[in-house]
Amino acid sequence: MTVGGHRKAAGRFHPARRECLPGGNGGGPSPGFSLLEMMTVLFLMLVLAALAVPGYQAALRRGKEAVLRDDLYTIRKMIDEYTLDKQKAPSSAEDLVEEHYLRGGLPVDPMTGSADTWTWDYEDVPITAQESAPGIVDVHSGSDEISSDGTTPYSAW
Repeated sequence: MTVGGHRKAAGRFHPARRECLPGGNGGGPSPGFSLLEMMTVLFLMLVLAALAVPGYQAALRRGKEAVLRDDLYTIRKMIDEYTLDKQKAPSSAEDLVEEHYLRGGLPVDPMTGSADTWTWDYEDVPITAQESAPGIVDVHSGSDEISSDGTTPYSAW
């Protein structure tokens, strides 16, 4: 077949158009990915994910520990302020909330996911003579897990 004096072969690769003409593949690459290419990419993605997950989990744990430190500091500070203002220690955590020392309510323990698991230390004897019962002097997390330093449980912070 001739077109304009030039012979045109049907089914051959046309370099200017970078595609195969109808009638055959012309020796060009086939479209799509091979199974081997797909498996290689999938394997590399799994390896990268396996390397990233432990780092992500450690970052989450460090974040929870930072929130726990902050919450413990805030609650302890409010216990001290209540004690100085009222001249007696709070008898329960609800005293801190009702008197607006903890405005948002009792924070959630980040290690247990509950606001009901805080453990409270009560004084042995009342601070002043007008106190009828000992009150709260300290707070700890309710979790028995060991912290990321590997030595101390969160309940001892």
